[in-house]
Formats: sequence, structure tokens, C-alpha cells
Amino acid sequence: MASLLQIEDGPPRPPARPFALWALGFRPLYLVAGLFAALSIAVWAASFGTGWLSGSAALRDPLWHAHEMIFGFAFAVIVGFLFTAVRNWTGQPTPEGAPLAATVALWLAARILLFTPWPLAAAAADAAFALAAAWGIGMPLYRSGNRRNAFFVLLLVAFGAANVAFHLAMAGLLELPARRFTQLGLDLVLFVMVVMGGRVIPMFTANARQVRVRRLAWLEPIALGSVLALLGASLAGLPPEAVAACAALAAAAHALRISFWRPWATIRHPILWILHASYAWIVVHLALRALAALDLVAASTATHALTVGAIGGLILGMMTRTSRGHTGRPLQASAIETAAYALIQLAAAVRVFLPLAAPAATLAAIEISGALWSVAFGLFVLKFWPILTRARLDGRPG
Repeated sequence: MASLLQIEDGPPRPPARPFALWALGFRPLYLVAGLFAALSIAVWAASFGTGWLSGSAALRDPLWHAHEMIFGFAFAVIVGFLFTAVRNWTGQPTPEGAPLAATVALWLAARILLFTPWPLAAAAADAAFALAAAWGIGMPLYRSGNRRNAFFVLLLVAFGAANVAFHLAMAGLLELPARRFTQLGLDLVLFVMVVMGGRVIPMFTANARQVRVRRLAWLEPIALGSVLALLGASLAGLPPEAVAACAALAAAAHALRISFWRPWATIRHPILWILHASYAWIVVHLALRALAALDLVAASTATHALTVGAIGGLILGMMTRTSRGHTGRPLQASAIETAAYALIQLAAAVRVFLPLAAPAATLAAIEISGALWSVAFGLFVLKFWPILTRARLDGRPG
């Protein structure tokens, strides 16, 4: 995994290809996801507060908002990351050029078709995108015999299946609540984050700060297993007490896990502290989720600790880091990136803690948090558009 972000030493060479958008999966998928995150939340927050564009079902129903942030935004970033990581893990090619462009076109088609009279066409495009992504990482993993990471193929297929099930439930063709599938999607994203966070955050911290971080062998299966148990309990509709117990155990396990990664050693290094701060929101989410299962806090509060704080923050941190690493740039955040990191953390704090402190201010919290989120991802697009569309500084492919 360390090779994912390695930068070759030596003087830069002239770029082989001035335009490199389709050279590697992270480039177009990070850009479209960042642009979508900035624009869609701005539009949705405005529509939520004012009723503007309320004639569109995709804007009127909060379930579609949840769907698009999980299966649209977050899933695009996960696929972009995996297309890039799997090439490094296996030494085998992942989609580039025309196949990569076609995969991105499927994602774009699904987002556009959602606003047409043919929502099942959006479901078909979403399903095709998930299958293309699974094939794109599955073949190199198979050719290289890399079994350790083969479960990511199953995860992508599971995302696709949950996505299609959501579409069918919203169309009245599946007699199950659509909310169950957004929760499944969220829990799948959560599982990806705890797996990849456990791999890379302590490694990045140790490499950059020359500090000793620890990963306890007995704690890792508890941390990962408790999240899977929570996923299963939610999916199976177990009693609230069982869901609360799973969430509380997971919160304790992940609080202990991150404490051994020495987050306090990263305070002067934004490209590191954003990862630690965002992972800490997983602990907040799990604790609030235990309380929400017992009807002690609103479920949306727990959800947004995960979606804004953990997912938004970790995605922003990993997109900036991998974009820098894979374009031959120093692994140091600029002032623009640091501002984006601060804004996304503030967006999470406003969205989670303001409604807890003052329930009457919930609408204001949504609007303020949405604005902060949109500016944060707008800054990412502004900073990285020229970086992601141009060849590496060191002349290497990718």
C-alpha cells in the first residue's frame, strides 16, 4: 500500500502527455465527484430551505439526497481510488483512456437520468457503472493472484446491488423500505473507511512524523467485526437494543484504535490531521448511533456525523493526498487545501452539534453546513482541476 503514494526521486522530466485526464482512474472520478459534491449540496440545501425546484422528486425527497451522496458521490471516489490502488497493488493495468471515459460516462448518465421521466434508466446506468468498476479491479486482481484485496470486488458488487434495490423500492417494485438500502450503502462506505483507514492512516503518520504508532493484533478484528455486526443488525432489522449494543462496542473499539495512532503528533501537518480528525468522526457517529437506536437523539444527527464529518473529511483528505502523490507533487497541503479541510470539519460540527444544542436551529444548521461543504469541495475542484488534467511533473505514466 505504501507504493500508492510514493514519489520517484530525481529531477522532474518534461511531461509525456500535456493532457492526462484519462490516464488513471482517480483523475476524472475525483474531479466529477468533487464538482458534484460542491454543486449538488448547494442546490439541495437551497431547495430544502426555500422549496426552490421542489417539483423535482430528486430534490424534494431526502431519500434521493441520501442516495446521491452515497451511491453517486462517495461511490465515485471509492472507484477512482480503487482503480488507482489496484494498479499499484498488482502491477496490472486498470481502466484508462476510452474504457475509463466510458465508465465515467455511465456514472454521469445515472446522475442525469435521475432528473428525467425514466428513473429505471438511471438504475440501469448505476448498475452498469458498478459492474464496470468491479470488472476494472477484478481482472487485475485475478491476473496477479492478489487474493488479499479480492473482497473489494464483492464490495463493489454489493454497492451496485444495494443501489438497484433502492431504485426498485422507490419505484414501488420492491416491497422493502428504500431507507434500508441507503443505510446498507452507508454501512458499506463505513466498512471501506475502517479497512482502508486502518491500513493507511497509521502508516502515513509513522512515515511522515517518524513516530511509533501501534496496531494491536487483538483489537483489529474487534474493530472491523463490530462494524460488520452493526451492518448485519441494521440490515436484519434486529431490536434497537441489539443495534445500540453493536454501535457502542464499535465506538469503543475505534476510539481505542485511533488513540494508538498518535493523532496529536499531526497537529502541524494538515495533510495528516485531516485524516485523523475525520476518522474521529466515525467514533462520534457510532456513539450517536447507539443513542439514536434508543431514541435518545435524532437518527439524522448520527447519520451526518458519518456523512459530513467522516466521509466528507476522509474523502477530501485522501483525494488531495493521492492526487498529489500520483502527479509527482510534494505531500504537503497548500493554504487552499488546509482551508478546505477546516471548512469540512466546521460543516460537520455545525450539522451535528448545533441541532443537538438548539433543535429549533436545525434548518439553519442544514443551510450553513451545506454552504461550508460546498465551498470546501469547490476549493478542491479549483485547486486540483489543473493538476488532475495535466501529466505528472516527473514524467512518469499515470
